[in-house]
Amino acid sequence: MDGTVLVADDDRTIRTVLTQALTRAGCKVHATSSLMTLMRWVEEGKGDLVISDVMMPDGNGLEALPRISRMRPGLPVIVISAQNTIMTAIQAAEAEAYDYLPKPFDLPDLMKKSARALDQKRRTRTTPAAPREAGDDLPLVGRTPAMQALYRLVARVMNTDLAVLVTGESGTGKSLIARAIHDFSDRRTLPYIVAQMSDLQGMEGPSTLLSRARGGSLVFDEVADYDDETQARVVRMLDMLGDHAPRIMATSQADLAARMDAGGFRQDLFYRLSGVTLSVPALRERMDDIPLLAEHFLAKGERDLGTVRRLSGDARDLVRAYSWPGNVRQLENTIRRLMVTSAEAEISKADVVAVLGAQPAVEPLRGGGEGEKLSASVARHLQRYFDLHGGQLPPPGVYQRILREVEGPLIEIALDAAAGNQARCADLLGINRNTLRKKITDLDIRVTRRRKLM
Repeated sequence: MDGTVLVADDDRTIRTVLTQALTRAGCKVHATSSLMTLMRWVEEGKGDLVISDVMMPDGNGLEALPRISRMRPGLPVIVISAQNTIMTAIQAAEAEAYDYLPKPFDLPDLMKKSARALDQKRRTRTTPAAPREAGDDLPLVGRTPAMQALYRLVARVMNTDLAVLVTGESGTGKSLIARAIHDFSDRRTLPYIVAQMSDLQGMEGPSTLLSRARGGSLVFDEVADYDDETQARVVRMLDMLGDHAPRIMATSQADLAARMDAGGFRQDLFYRLSGVTLSVPALRERMDDIPLLAEHFLAKGERDLGTVRRLSGDARDLVRAYSWPGNVRQLENTIRRLMVTSAEAEISKADVVAVLGAQPAVEPLRGGGEGEKLSASVARHLQRYFDLHGGQLPPPGVYQRILREVEGPLIEIALDAAAGNQARCADLLGINRNTLRKKITDLDIRVTRRRKLM
C-alpha cells in the first residue's frame, strides 16, 4: 500500500495496532483520539484515507462525514464502530462512507479494505444524504458477519425501486427489515402498507391497496401462504403499476424457490417479487449476537417496566447456548418474562431454566428434505439457473463460472475449519499447497488466522 492514512479512535490500543500494521504495509500514518484534530488534518489537505471510530470524546464520526465530503470530495472514509446495529450501517451508507466495519473487527480484513480504498480514492461520489436518527426500539442488533452483510445490503437497496423479498424463519425480524427499508428510504414520508391475503379479495381489493399505498411501500406479508387465485391477483396488479407506484416488498418463511419448483407458487409472481432477496439468519446461526440482543431487551424492559435486571454469567451462557427455535421474538418474550419473575436484580441460571424448561429446544428441519444428497441439491440449483434464462442459453463460460461458485465456498469453509492454516487446509482438501495459494489469489479469498482486535 502507498499513501497517508488518518486514524481517529479514542482507544489507544486500536490506534497503536492500526499505526503499526499500516506502517508495515508502507503507509504513512497520523493517529489521534480527537475528532477535532482529524477534521483539522482533513481541512489542511492531509491524508489519502480516513479510518474513524463513530463515538469520539469530542464528537460523532458519522456526523462528520458530510463535512469531510464537502471539504475533500473523493476522500474515502472507513467507519469502525462498537454500535453494531443496522442503523449504524445505514447511516454510514447514507453519508457515503467507503465502508463500515463493526468492532471487534478483523485486522486483515480492514487492511484489505484500506488497500482497495487507497487504490480507488478518486472515484466519483454522489452527494450524501444527511444521517437520520436511529429508532431506539428497533432490535436489529448484531456484529456477526451474517448480520453485517445483511445491514450493508439493506443500505444499498433502500433507495432503489427494485422489489425486495425478505426471507427467514418465524421471529427473525423480517417485518422489521422491511420497515427499516421504508423508514430510512426516500419514501419514508409516504404510507407503509402491509397487505394480508384478505386485503386482496374482491374486485376492489388490489386497487384499494394501491390507493392506500400512494407511492409509499406495499408489503405482501407471508406471501407463500397466498392461494392460487390471490397470487394471480397480485401478478395482475403488479403488471398494471404505472407512475407513482409503491415500492413492492414481500416476506416469506417458506423457501419460495422450492415452492415454485414443486408447483406451489407461481413462477411469474416469484420473479416479480424477488428483485433482491434478503435472507435474515436464524438466531442459532448468529449465536454471538444473542448476548447483545439480551442486553438490548433488558434495557428496553427497564424503560418499559421500570425494573432493573441483569444476567449472571451462568445465565448468560445458558441463554447464548439455547437453540431459540422462536428466534428473536422468543428471546424478547423470554427476557421480558425473566424480568417479571426473577426475585433478585441478578437473573440466575435457575431462573432461566425455570422459564425455558417448558419451551422447545430443537428447531425442526426445514426445506430441502432430510438426507438429500449434495448432487441433488446442486442439480436443483443448476436447473433453476438455466430456467432463469427463459429458454435461451446462458452466456458462454458456464463451466468455469459454476466451478468458481463451488470452489470459493469450499475453500473458505475449509480454511475456517483449519483456523487459517494453509498447509493444514491443503492437506484437508487433498491438493498441493501452491495450488491452494493460487486459488486463494484467483478467487480473492481473505485468509486470517482468526486474529481479532477488540
